[in-house]
Amino acid sequence: QVQLVESGGGLVQSGGSLRLSCAATGFTFRSYAMMWYRQAPGKEREFVGSISSSGGSSAYSDSVKGRFTISRDNALNTVYLQMNSLNADDTAMYYCKVRLPWSPHDVWGQGTQVTVSS
Repeated sequence: QVQLVESGGGLVQSGGSLRLSCAATGFTFRSYAMMWYRQAPGKEREFVGSISSSGGSSAYSDSVKGRFTISRDNALNTVYLQMNSLNADDTAMYYCKVRLPWSPHDVWGQGTQVTVSS
């Protein structure tokens, strides 16, 4: 069974840092790119960033570029989102996602809440 489980969210002060984790099971993790998204209350879910299957390349939305870094450990089947210089606009539920060729839908985790206090 394919499953993604996020962790590491919490309450942090503006300017602080958090590292989110997403543990994957049920598929060959090292073969697939991974993505992070977020959804703030009352807003649509938005793309945060992605990382290639090898970890050799990544991409970020303009809103987080230079502050967030995605990495992965293929031995641990885990992808990370390091978030620095957090501000109130980063408050959201954060999700990881994978697109698998045999699945009719993208696979999402349950999300982890990040709240930044000003």
